[in-house]
Amino acid sequence: MYEPTRTASRRSFLAAAGGTATIGLAGCLGGGGGGGLDELTVAHMPIYPDLQWYVMEGEGYFSEIDAEVTGQEFGNGPDIVQALGGGDIDVAMFGIVPAMIAIDRGISAQVTAANIREPMGIMAESSFHETFEQQGADAFAAWADERGEPFTFGTFPQGSVPDVLLRYWLRDVGVDPAENDAVEIIEISGASSVWQAIANDEIDGTSIMEPVPTIAQAENSSVTMLRTAADVLPGQPAAVTLMSDAVRDSPLAAQFLEQHGRATEFIDENPDATAGHVEEGIGMPVDRARKALDSPLSNFITDPNQITEATQVFSEFAAGNGQIDEQLPNDQIFDLEVYDSL
Repeated sequence: MYEPTRTASRRSFLAAAGGTATIGLAGCLGGGGGGGLDELTVAHMPIYPDLQWYVMEGEGYFSEIDAEVTGQEFGNGPDIVQALGGGDIDVAMFGIVPAMIAIDRGISAQVTAANIREPMGIMAESSFHETFEQQGADAFAAWADERGEPFTFGTFPQGSVPDVLLRYWLRDVGVDPAENDAVEIIEISGASSVWQAIANDEIDGTSIMEPVPTIAQAENSSVTMLRTAADVLPGQPAAVTLMSDAVRDSPLAAQFLEQHGRATEFIDENPDATAGHVEEGIGMPVDRARKALDSPLSNFITDPNQITEATQVFSEFAAGNGQIDEQLPNDQIFDLEVYDSL
C-alpha cells in the first residue's frame, strides 16, 4: 500500500522555534487523525487540482487556523478513502468520485469546497482533429480502417474524474467504447505515466489535467487539445475538499475554508509566486508551472455551488460503474452551509 508522506504546517515550525502561539481546541470534540480537534490531518495529492494546499502551506496560511495542521500526501484517491475509513484523516483534498465513494461507504463526511472546475481536456493526435470535426463519431472508424487498429485513449483508471469525463464525452458524441471496436480505453495510473505514454506514441489521445497539456505543448507533441472540459461539461467537478462531520461541526471548518479561499485568490492574483509553490510542492519546473497557470484548464475556485449541477453526471457514472450503490443526491454529497456562511 502507498505510504503517505506527512508534512507539518509552517505553524508547527513557528511553535517549535518559540514563534507566535495560536489557540488550540485541545480536549474538545473527538475527531479523526489524532483524537481531537486541536489537530487537523489533511490528505492531499501532488496534483494541480490540489494547488490550494501548497499555497496555504507555503504562504503560512495555516497559522490562522486554531489547530495544528498536518498534511499527508497520497498517490491516489482509493488510498485516501482507506485512510478516511480508518479515522486517520480529518480533511481530504481529492477527486469528487472517491469523495462520493467515501460517503457511500458510510464515512461521516461531506464536501465543503471545490478546488477547481473544468480542469480536464480531451487530447488527441492532431491528424485526427480535422477528421473528427468533419465526421464526428465516424472519425474513429475511419482512423481504425486507415491504421488497422482502434483509436486508443489512455487515462486514469475507470471511474476516475478523467475517465468519467472521457466516457461522458464519447457518449455525447455517440460512441460506446464497449460496443465500438474502433475505440479503446486503457487505464494508466498517474499523470506522469500518461505523459510518458503520449511521448512514447503508445496512445492516440487522453483525458487529462494540467500540467500534461502544457508539457505536451512544450515538447511539441502531436497529441494536442481537442476539447476542454468547458466545451464538454460546463462546471465539471474534479478535486474537492471533504471534511469529517467532527470538523464540519466545529469552527475549524469555516477557518479552513477561509484560508482555502484566500489561497484561491492568491493563485489568481499572484501567478508568478504560485508557480514557485508548484515547483516546490509538485516538482514541476517553474517556467512550465507558470505557463500552465495560464491554461484554460486552470480554473481554481473554492465555492462548491459552482460544481453541484455537473456533479450529478459523475454520481450517475459512479453508480453505473458499481463504485457506489446508487446515485447520490447532492444533499448527501455536499455541505454548502460552511462556505455560504463565510
